[in-house]
Amino acid sequence: MKKAAKKKTKKIAEPKNLHSWRLCPAGEHWVRTHPMKTPPSKENPAGGVTTRHGHCARNPTGKDQLYPDEIQEMADQNFSKVKERPCSLDLGFKNKGDQYDNFIAGWTKYWNDVFKPKAPLDPNVVKALIASESGFNSKMLADKKNSNSARGLMQILNSTRKNLGDEKGELRDHFLTVTKDELNDPNVNVCAGIRWLFQKQVLASSYLGREASWEEAVMNYKGKLKSKPDDLEAIKQKKIFQKYLDQLEKCEKS
Repeated sequence: MKKAAKKKTKKIAEPKNLHSWRLCPAGEHWVRTHPMKTPPSKENPAGGVTTRHGHCARNPTGKDQLYPDEIQEMADQNFSKVKERPCSLDLGFKNKGDQYDNFIAGWTKYWNDVFKPKAPLDPNVVKALIASESGFNSKMLADKKNSNSARGLMQILNSTRKNLGDEKGELRDHFLTVTKDELNDPNVNVCAGIRWLFQKQVLASSYLGREASWEEAVMNYKGKLKSKPDDLEAIKQKKIFQKYLDQLEKCEKS
């Protein structure tokens, strides 16, 4: 009799550069404390509700995924300790321009630590980008009649949101799975937006045939890197961003 062939189990590669701020081991994500229904029993025929305390859950594919619960916990536990912060200017946006500095500082450091670029991303670049994209309006929807249009502080499209979580798409690792509504949360939006900016820097470098600067990555983020020199909208977008960045950099030097 022939021996039955042994089934080979596919080994899932562990994510690279797992950050020390992460709450769970590679391939798992954090689930916050939440109420959970219990099934009917002899003691309680109707079933009931219990509390499921915060815990790590296995990602279905074993790949690295960030979810909103872990994004929130990471920010709460670590961001106040980050030293490299954007300039605290409000850039003319009263009561708005400096209230997200904590998220900007924290997620800039996180993604710099993960990807280790030759030239680290400056949190001032992120703050200037946010100022030019949304004016620090965390609830902004580019087209109020279209829920798939760009939304939140960093004006993230729904198609971008899908790309960030798609393990078979253009990203190779370090995915984020969030809903459209969750992108209205400034913390989630900044985390996702900076992750996408890193991807745009990679794509800009490929297009230019050299290491793209973060300013060029910003123009790629805005969809204007490949614009013609006389593209008025591209020129306008670049000027607005550069104006805010110049103000922030002057602040740092003073």
